[in-house]
Amino acid sequence: MTRSPQYPELDTPCAVVNLDTVDRNIDAYQAYCDKHGIALRPHIKTHKLPAFAKQQLDAGAKGITCQKIGEAEVMADAGMDDILLTYNVLGDRKLARLRALFDRVKTLRVVADNLPVINGLSRAFADSAKPLEILIECDTGGGRCGVQTPQAALELAQKIKTLPGISFAGLMTYPAAGGGDKVAAFFGDAMTKLAAVGIDCPIRSSGGTPDMWKAHEVANITEYRIGTYIYNDRSLMARGVCAEDDCALRVLTEIVSLPAPGRAIIDAGSKVLTSDLLGLDGYGYVVGHPDVAVVGLSEEHGILHFDAGLTPFEIGERIEIIPNHVCVVSNMLDQVHLVRGDAIQTVDVEARGKVL
Repeated sequence: MTRSPQYPELDTPCAVVNLDTVDRNIDAYQAYCDKHGIALRPHIKTHKLPAFAKQQLDAGAKGITCQKIGEAEVMADAGMDDILLTYNVLGDRKLARLRALFDRVKTLRVVADNLPVINGLSRAFADSAKPLEILIECDTGGGRCGVQTPQAALELAQKIKTLPGISFAGLMTYPAAGGGDKVAAFFGDAMTKLAAVGIDCPIRSSGGTPDMWKAHEVANITEYRIGTYIYNDRSLMARGVCAEDDCALRVLTEIVSLPAPGRAIIDAGSKVLTSDLLGLDGYGYVVGHPDVAVVGLSEEHGILHFDAGLTPFEIGERIEIIPNHVCVVSNMLDQVHLVRGDAIQTVDVEARGKVL
């Protein structure tokens, strides 16, 4: 049977983004945050596109979140002026870039979880006309960065109060999925300790797309940081956070070989789909073929398995795959193709590769 290929004007493998779905995702979660009085601060690591960051801000987001200075520099170049950098900044070169960025945007805040980072920030900003605001990162169960106890958060806040060029602005965490109760308890204890010594804690920032629809249930938070919600992916489908129709970015790929019964090869390997599993079996969801599994990836090949008695594909056929973890896919490709109706616009992923 002859089948019409999708987007014949595009070379595969590539990423195709449905703009109607992006609009719906942005508007739906902004409405949720507005309803519950939560400040939304989207993480741009998912899309790495200034145009989408502007759309999120125009919809009502308070500001944006960046993980690395390079990402923040790209966003500042495009006019973003309220940025939270959620990563420890170390070293004279990075501190010099941070200071230059700070001096050209309206609001730039950072996080820190240890004294060497805080001391470095103080040295870099000691002569600043306004202090750099710091949120103390807290480990509330995510097992990544963060102070381990509310007492440790208090001690770092007290230290910040004594140093020039910096000020304490609040608490930040990236919890494990389902960890809202631990966030509330940790922040509540820390806030009590801070208040007892007269230290205000105006910002309490949490995040995580897997728990996005439960953010209002977490006590003691003032803002929420999420990234994946703008595109969504297979990991969120598996958690029941979104439906297939909510997944805006799909990898368009082509069947290049049918070497044996029950096996097909596509031209998207680990350099496009990435090797992230996120606890799932296989490396993506084949749209329209729920019984087909993406069982393996090499750099440029993807291996599909299906019932050996079936022939679901033809060589040259194009299929769409919803990746397990869409954020990493964005960083793999120089460009993405934005689709609305029959119109396709190809744009550069401007913050791609900004890992410094």
